[in-house]
Amino acid sequence: MSTYPRKKAKLGKFKFASVLFSTTLSLFILGLFGVIIIQAKTLTKIIRENIEIQVFLNKNVTESELKAIGKSFESKPYVLQSGDSLAITFISQDEAAKSFLEDTGEDFTQFLDDNPLRDSYTIAIAEEYQTAEQIEEIVKEIEAMNGVFEVTYMEDLVESINKNLFKVALVMGGFIMILVFTVVMLINNTIRLALFSQRFLIRSMQLVGATRGFIRKPFLGRAFVFGVLSGIMASAILLGIIEYTKANIDGFALLQDYNLLYALFGGLIITGILLSVLSTLQAVNKYLNMSLDELY
Repeated sequence: MSTYPRKKAKLGKFKFASVLFSTTLSLFILGLFGVIIIQAKTLTKIIRENIEIQVFLNKNVTESELKAIGKSFESKPYVLQSGDSLAITFISQDEAAKSFLEDTGEDFTQFLDDNPLRDSYTIAIAEEYQTAEQIEEIVKEIEAMNGVFEVTYMEDLVESINKNLFKVALVMGGFIMILVFTVVMLINNTIRLALFSQRFLIRSMQLVGATRGFIRKPFLGRAFVFGVLSGIMASAILLGIIEYTKANIDGFALLQDYNLLYALFGGLIITGILLSVLSTLQAVNKYLNMSLDELY
C-alpha cells in the first residue's frame, strides 16, 4: 500500500485567490459608487456655477456710480470665486445691442432712435449662498444700491435645483448604507469561511502552549496584505475604467476631480485593511474560544 505525503498546514495560511477576489470585488463596487458620488458632486458644482443674478442699471447712471457698483460687488462674499478672479461680468448697452442682433437678426436701431437696452452686471453666486432665502436677501441688497434699475434671476431654477438635490442626497444616502452593510458582510463571511479550514490547527497551537497573540499574528499579517492588495487592485480597475471612459466620451473629463478620486482610492485601501483585519480577528477569536466539540 503506497502512501502519499500530506501537505503540512501552515498557521495563518488560508485561501489566497478566493479571499483576494471577493475583497477586491467588494471594494470595487464600493469604489464605483464613490466615483458616481464624486462625479455627481462635480456636476452639481457645475450646475450651481450657472446660477446667476443680472443687475440692470439706470439709463442715466454716471461713470462714478458705475465704478462704485462694480467695486461694491467685488467686496461681496456671495460672489463666486472662479479661479483667481471673481465671476462678475459687465455688459454695456452697446454690447447688449450687438448680442441681441447676433441672436435674433433684428436691428432695432433702424426704427428706434435710442438703444432701449441697459448696462448690466451678471454675477455668479457662490454655492453656500444659493438657498432661495439667501438669494432673495442678496437681490434686496442690490436693489437698494444707487444706480440699480432692476435685479432678476431664475427663481424657479434655484428652487428646482435645491429640491432635486435634496431628494438625490436622500436616495444616495440610503444606497450607501445598504452597500456598506453588504460589503462588510461579504468580506466578513468570505474570511470566516477561509479560516474554517484552520480551526483545528488553531486548537493544536493552543494545546502546545502558544499564546493567543502568537496565534493571531500570522492571520492578521496575512489579512493586512490582503487588504492592501485588494484596495490597490480595486483602485487600479476603477482608474482604468475612468481613463478609458474619459478618452471615449466627450465632456466626461469635466466631471473628474482627481483630488477626491485619489482620496477615494486611499480610502479603499484603508477600508480593505480594516475590514480584512477586523474580520480575521473576529474569526480567529471565535475559533480560539470554541470547545473541541464545537469545532467539529
